[in-house]
Amino acid sequence: MNEKVSAWARSAQDQPWGLWWLQMRRLVRIEVRRNLLSRKAAWIYFLAYIPTGIILIHLLFETHPAFALSDDTNVLAGMVQFYYIRLGIFFGCLGIFSRLIRGEMIERSLHFYLLSPVRREILLLGKFAAGSISALLLFGSAIVADFALMYAGFGPAGQEYVFHGPGLGQLGAYLLIVVLGCLGYGAVFLLLSMMFRNPTPAAMLVLGWEAINPVLPSLLQKISVASYLRHLMPITVPGEGIFALLTVETEPVAAWVACVGLLTLIVVVLAYSCYRIRRLEIRYSTE
Repeated sequence: MNEKVSAWARSAQDQPWGLWWLQMRRLVRIEVRRNLLSRKAAWIYFLAYIPTGIILIHLLFETHPAFALSDDTNVLAGMVQFYYIRLGIFFGCLGIFSRLIRGEMIERSLHFYLLSPVRREILLLGKFAAGSISALLLFGSAIVADFALMYAGFGPAGQEYVFHGPGLGQLGAYLLIVVLGCLGYGAVFLLLSMMFRNPTPAAMLVLGWEAINPVLPSLLQKISVASYLRHLMPITVPGEGIFALLTVETEPVAAWVACVGLLTLIVVVLAYSCYRIRRLEIRYSTE
């Protein structure tokens, strides 16, 4: 047993980690630029910042008495809970990550990467990192802007709530949700883009699964991104009508357990994606 461990350790030390790191950094730089500066990304900017525009209009044209601060806090929590987690981040990651593999196959450019002296696992992980950075920059900055604009109109009362109350803690929780949501949905959609010629129908099935997940058995709830994210919400807003399905009371889970569970799911999906990309074949005649 010790000999096997020693052999594995020597094999790991002999790997060109420096070269792989250099290749990944350059790949990430190229892909991030393409993701953020492409005209095709305009609708993802719209998804990220449409709540920011709504809050800005509210700031400019509505009064902000101190007693309304709790109401606006609940509105912001509702935007994160019902819009960003369920729609904005979901479809934003679908647009970003489905283009990383399937988009290049459609554009007939992926083979340039596959023919280069880069391991396919490094290629996939580099694209995942680039997509994650792009999504985090868009949705993370949108959340910060939403938070700042929501409390800017309250003056001293808003400053007291943010800097001497629970405000900064809530912002940290929202940013953590954005980070884990982008990583989770990104890993899922990157895998789907390799498995299906058109990943959109499969993504709609994932969306349906996320919607009904709160009423499923606890074991099945673990195969879901949103099921972990809802345990990280600092404020839970009760849903009405169809949204009530998204706020079904489930067994409470500690924040660190939710984080570890979602990170484990991400690692499993990425590991299977690395397995899939090693066997990926391109047939442009059928694309």
